[in-house]
Amino acid sequence: MAFDGITLKKIVSELQILEGAKVNYIYEPDVSTIVIGLYNGIKYALNIDVSANNYRINLTTKAKANPLIPPNFCMLLRKYLEGSKITKIYMEGLERICYIDFECFNEIGDKVVRTLVIELMGKYSNVILVKDNMIIIDALKRFDGTYKEKTTKDSNILDSNVVSDKSRDIMPGRHYIKPDSEKREFEDISEEEFITLINESGEKTLDTAIVNLVNGVSMQFVKSALEENKLSNTIANSSIKSLYKYINEVLENNCQNAMIKDYKNGYIVKLKTEQKENIIDEHVQEKEASNIYNNLQANFVLDDFYLKKQGEEEYKNFRNSLLKILSNTLDKIVRKLDNINEKIKACEDMEQNKIAGELLLSNIYRFTENYEKAKEPGIILITEDTEYVELKNYYDDNKLLKIKINPKLTISKNADKYFKKYNKEKNTLEVTKIQKEQTQKELNYIESLVYELDNCKTIEEIDEVYNEVTENILFTDLKLNRKEKKTNKKDVSMLDNYMKLKVDDYDVFIGKNNKQNDYLTLKVAKDNDYWFHTKDIHGSHLILKCNGQMPKEETIIRCAELASYYSKAKFSSNVPVDYTLAKYVKKPKGTPPGYVIFTNNKTVYVNPSNG
Repeated sequence: MAFDGITLKKIVSELQILEGAKVNYIYEPDVSTIVIGLYNGIKYALNIDVSANNYRINLTTKAKANPLIPPNFCMLLRKYLEGSKITKIYMEGLERICYIDFECFNEIGDKVVRTLVIELMGKYSNVILVKDNMIIIDALKRFDGTYKEKTTKDSNILDSNVVSDKSRDIMPGRHYIKPDSEKREFEDISEEEFITLINESGEKTLDTAIVNLVNGVSMQFVKSALEENKLSNTIANSSIKSLYKYINEVLENNCQNAMIKDYKNGYIVKLKTEQKENIIDEHVQEKEASNIYNNLQANFVLDDFYLKKQGEEEYKNFRNSLLKILSNTLDKIVRKLDNINEKIKACEDMEQNKIAGELLLSNIYRFTENYEKAKEPGIILITEDTEYVELKNYYDDNKLLKIKINPKLTISKNADKYFKKYNKEKNTLEVTKIQKEQTQKELNYIESLVYELDNCKTIEEIDEVYNEVTENILFTDLKLNRKEKKTNKKDVSMLDNYMKLKVDDYDVFIGKNNKQNDYLTLKVAKDNDYWFHTKDIHGSHLILKCNGQMPKEETIIRCAELASYYSKAKFSSNVPVDYTLAKYVKKPKGTPPGYVIFTNNKTVYVNPSNG
């Protein structure tokens, strides 16, 4: 949906129902959103969003979490607007600027008018509070157009790369100036002028010509109008006339058609009845509530559309951020494992060092530095140039073994060097094997988290993975702007959110993440229930509740198929699945969530299926 001037005109026409409403509260849930609570016999919440991708103004039924300490601009709006009354909501032409006039009292008790200017222009969107003489009191995003803008840590200062018009000063005490626009206002153009304007534009297509020349009309709107009226996109007088007539009809009908379709994503889903009831005060009669809903339909459609869009964006961004952290941690562990493997490989000649030392000691009587004695059979002469000696290896059928020595040292000291090297490598090998086992467990655990994240369908499920991640020592550098949802013994709602199915009249429970897997296996499953898990493959724990009965073989196979389906081997065939009684499944102390050991198990090979 394109939030253009036509859409805003419809929204503003509906918002005029708020004229006369009193301001009850003002919140700033995040750096780009202002929520104003209003009352005129009925409670409303006006949402103003100036984010780059979701800029809009509309009534909302969706509550947002607010920071404990209100931001500065929020406190300023409360100071000037709380308790005031809205006198007028309007826009000028089809420019994407909404004005809301508030009747207030100043410091000495005189009645004054203050105006909230809401500029909805993509990344240049802003909320500006001005006095009745259009002097700026303050703005959500400030910038000084008379100086070269610099990046600042102050969130109220707009970065230089998002300043659209450097001749405008959006600073307290400056005079408010509307953004410059060379485009024409559609409502001020006659049909003849419109035809001439398009023909003389030099553009090759009708949609680009209108968007570049006429204010407040988006590309999506023009394309949908051409499609709906079956018009050619070429510069032809017949198409221009038809399009001019169509736009006029939309404006005369209060832009109702502009809110019917979302031309990018298909038709917008109609709002549920309970959604319209949420915004209506409980004392309002049903008939009156329906009338209010019908009069505010565009606002509700917009609210529903952007709620879905923001949810999808939040889900995608949160998932990608968490996946990046998991991937970085996984890379570190893989590098650590590679280093351990290199150390283990360096210890491969450990036994050879021991053998070399033993052979040197057992043949010590044969070495001499005397040339005359070296002439005797079996005696080995050692000189300053001797680097290697060859001795029979009685561990390998007396084959000759070439051993490197230092001629400056005695044979016994050469042997000691080999023994020391052997003992050092032996100790290193013992330590690195333990490290490798621990690192492999860490690697498996991270891979299980990646698997969980890949299977998350909602942001709530990602939150569960995030909470598990934040509790693990492997992620001490975790930095995500996310509120944790800790679970205690009294609050197991997150743990109880596992999948529940029926297989041959038996209850089957499947965990969605490691914490749920632990909860199912260690808390929910009874001793004689069956536990399923893919063999050496990341996947969910599956519990078959037997209730004292003995399940048939077909039921066992069906559960194994489900366990393989909810695993990393989902798209494989002939997948091995281990199963055993829950009483044989144990969790070693200190192991990460989802890790268990089991005995008395059997293995079946199945094809994944959830049908």
